Amino acid sequence: MPEWLEAALRTLVAVLVLFFFTKVLGKRQVAQLSLFEYITGITIGSLAAYISMDLEKHWGLGIISLAVWVGVSFIIEMIQLKTKKLRDFIDSKSQILIKDGKILEDNLKKVRVTSDELLSQLRKKNVFNAADVEFAIMESNGEFNILLKRENQPLTPKHLGIKVSPDKSPEAVIMDGKLMDEGLAAFGYNRNWLNRELETLGVAIENVYLGQVDSYGQLYVDLYDDQIQVPEPQKKATLFATLKKCEADLELFALSSENEAAKALYTQCVEQMDQVIADMRPLLTR
Repeated sequence: MPEWLEAALRTLVAVLVLFFFTKVLGKRQVAQLSLFEYITGITIGSLAAYISMDLEKHWGLGIISLAVWVGVSFIIEMIQLKTKKLRDFIDSKSQILIKDGKILEDNLKKVRVTSDELLSQLRKKNVFNAADVEFAIMESNGEFNILLKRENQPLTPKHLGIKVSPDKSPEAVIMDGKLMDEGLAAFGYNRNWLNRELETLGVAIENVYLGQVDSYGQLYVDLYDDQIQVPEPQKKATLFATLKKCEADLELFALSSENEAAKALYTQCVEQMDQVIADMRPLLTR
């Protein structure tokens, strides 16, 4: 057999075997790999290269070696699921590097992280002052997680006592100029609705690279021609303006009415409308 053909067949076998063993071990992102998994990945890759290119050796030995590595890794992963001590030994424990705004120098030495590296990791999380951090933890895979002190955390509707409805994931209704019926059905819309929205925006479906509908029923489109400016959806802004107009009309009625009972009723309606606007503002103004 010609060497080029043998190399091609070995490579094909190596790819298939490597794919199978990777499926057995499961998939993780590189940043999520533990030290042992990282070493295993490098070794398995080296063995696959050995199977592909070392034509003087029997490829079966490489397969056996690869199977042993994968088997040991799989067994260790199964044991780790049941034994925390082994998890701590192999993956090591997470370390708290900052607590209550105070850098824990002893823990930095344990994980061999310098102050420069710590500050760099903080900046990656958009934190420039260590005193603003409640907790900074280095996970077993080397990733940094940071919790800001309560007074430094971004303000949310929950802090204001406002309940908001959960958002639905946006659905693609147009992709590569083609209509996606599944996306429309997810929001209970049909093609007629989409055609009306496109007509309002003044674009044709074949000119749309991507179209998405959000949880408020607003259509956002990205055109093939980036020079064309598409108007932003105005449904939320229009609804907010309508609510404010209703509030202003009620206030006007309350001021102009000479009937005390009617004036009191209008005033009560103004207060209720003001509460409705306050509740809806986070949803309609973002």
